[in-house]
Amino acid sequence: MSSKSFSIEFFPPKTPEGAEKLRATRAQLAELKPAYFSVTFGAGGSTQAGTRDTVLEICREGHIAVPHVSCIGRSRSDLREILADYKAHGIRRLVALRGDLPSGYGGSSGDFRHANELIAFIREETGDWFHIEAAAYPEVHPQAKSPQDDLQNFVRKIQAGANSAITQYFYNADAYFRFVDEAHKAGVDVPIAAGIMPITNYSQLSRFSDMCGAEIPRWVRLKLASYGDDTASIRAFGMDVVTQLCERLLDGGVPGMHFYSLNQAGPTAELWKRLRLAER
Repeated sequence: MSSKSFSIEFFPPKTPEGAEKLRATRAQLAELKPAYFSVTFGAGGSTQAGTRDTVLEICREGHIAVPHVSCIGRSRSDLREILADYKAHGIRRLVALRGDLPSGYGGSSGDFRHANELIAFIREETGDWFHIEAAAYPEVHPQAKSPQDDLQNFVRKIQAGANSAITQYFYNADAYFRFVDEAHKAGVDVPIAAGIMPITNYSQLSRFSDMCGAEIPRWVRLKLASYGDDTASIRAFGMDVVTQLCERLLDGGVPGMHFYSLNQAGPTAELWKRLRLAER
């Protein structure tokens, strides 16, 4: 049986204090020996410099770092430069995404409209140098015309050359398993890792979920809302919900899990321990 891949995501810090906090978080999470740390970017690639700086710092610490690369608002020459830079620094893995335009953005949307075009471009420019991760949406991308259309978008990303995929976070294991089955039936045979979002703050989670189309089951939403400002109860209940979700995914044969850490060590480390991921 092939071993499972467990990875952790950060966002680039915007202040020196944030950078210091992330170093402490990273030192703690590095002890879990994740397959890699990925680093996101802002809308329209607005934190690309911060992404690059964080990725190179993680590499200097001796860990595998995986930058997110978005194509929205970018020209082919911009991306050629970014890819050459990461290649020169020995980066071998990327998360390739369409990305979001910043709100109120009035400029050009760039030379690419979809993630599959970005993935095809990376392959044309760099051959097999990069292992490319694509995004998947078990509960359907909020801008998709239909679930069938969304699945076809995903298939196109794999056909363009993505090696594996990471899902948007979700709390309904059935949505994940159904999506994987449908992808397999459509000819996709790459590993699809489940995106896992620990629950620590209800209002923040609610806001994120509304934006990205991730459903919080009604019973979970009501229970979280009932705790009001009782953060200890929110965290304890949230930890139980996410632990049970992960256990079900592991029992169902998930090939990997990608933890959205929000630059905090505690929740991800606690899940890792509860699930005994080091032994897997």
